[in-house]
Amino acid sequence: MDSYSENDRRSDFEFFTDNYLKLYKEYGHKFLAIKSKHVLGAFDSVSEAIDELSDTYKVGSYIIQECSGDESAYTTTIMSHVIKE
Repeated sequence: MDSYSENDRRSDFEFFTDNYLKLYKEYGHKFLAIKSKHVLGAFDSVSEAIDELSDTYKVGSYIIQECSGDESAYTTTIMSHVIKE
C-alpha cells in the first residue's frame, strides 16, 4: 500500500517552497506534482497532472502545486475588517 501521510505532504510542500524560484526557472508556469521531494512532472493544469499520473500513483499520494513565479501561488491573504461603533 502506498502510504502518504500529513508529514509527507508537509515535507513535500516545504521542498516546494524552499526551492520555488529554482523550480520556476526549470519548469516555468506549471502545476508541479511532487512526491518524496521529487518532481513527478510539470503540467498545464491540475486535471492534466491527475490524468497523467493516475496509472502510476494513487490520487492523494502526492501534492500538486502551482508554480507561477511569485509567492501568491502558494500563499493566502485573509483580511478582516472590524467596524467599531
